[in-house]
Amino acid sequence: MKARFTDEQIIAMIKEQESGEKTADVCRRHGISSATFYKYKSKYGGMEPSDAKRLRALEDENGKLKKLLAEQLLDNAMLRDINSKKW
Repeated sequence: MKARFTDEQIIAMIKEQESGEKTADVCRRHGISSATFYKYKSKYGGMEPSDAKRLRALEDENGKLKKLLAEQLLDNAMLRDINSKKW
């Protein structure tokens, strides 16, 4: 699934709202619901674009590590199963 907005764009939307503009106006201009805006705000509120890039990199790395761990656990389970059948 491709994200509709980049992290930088989301942070810019939040800064528009924090500068005093009404949430409804920001949402209307960018074509998002207020629920989506507040979801973005809970995740990206108080961040700068560099922080968001770092967060994205950490999330990607975490996903890769989780995949590696799952593969390793599967390999261990298969080896245990094979080993128990030999005896």
